[in-house]
Amino acid sequence: MDEFHDVRFPLAVSFGATGGPERRTEIVTLGSGQEERNQRWAMSRRRYDAGTGVRNSDDLAVVVDFFEERRGRLYGFRYRDPLDHKSCAPSDQPSAQDQLLGVGDGSRVAFQLIKQYGDEFAPYDRPIVLPVAGTLLVEVGGVTRVEGGDFTLEKGLITFRPEVVPQEGQAVTAGYQFDVPVRFETDRLEINLSRVASGSIPSIPVVEITL
Repeated sequence: MDEFHDVRFPLAVSFGATGGPERRTEIVTLGSGQEERNQRWAMSRRRYDAGTGVRNSDDLAVVVDFFEERRGRLYGFRYRDPLDHKSCAPSDQPSAQDQLLGVGDGSRVAFQLIKQYGDEFAPYDRPIVLPVAGTLLVEVGGVTRVEGGDFTLEKGLITFRPEVVPQEGQAVTAGYQFDVPVRFETDRLEINLSRVASGSIPSIPVVEITL
């Protein structure tokens, strides 16, 4: 991850930002009037405009400092989605029972952190690659497992040690807080202090990346 800085975008600004998931769907209208729809992306991609979180010139100065150290679009970084950054509902606290990562078979040692969206028609499992340090809770068959002692963690991938590999039928579950890997979507910031003072918001676009 040489092109990724493990640092979070200023929280005070991100909590006022706008944005969310984007998908790419190709739609063809047939001569009969019916549609054929094809999902071009298997996974959604988040986009945000952090400019809506800038409230004053001090906020803007913090963002400029962060932007310069990232060299514009060059380096990725962590971003806290104000609405979607937990394995549970925004108002709840994560628990080890929040997300089912898989079921053991006695030989499988690796389980990717995921967050499931929907549960009836077409559930979507989103890979989580940037859990927040100190927030991860893991259970195997209802028994607590500890990072470092029972498993290692890299890019959201849990790898169990041989002596604690989940056995046949044991559910592997987890709860956590997480960040989104993003980069700036521009190499140029348009800064006008008089416009900030009058309530005009600069555009500071960021987009999700793959690690």
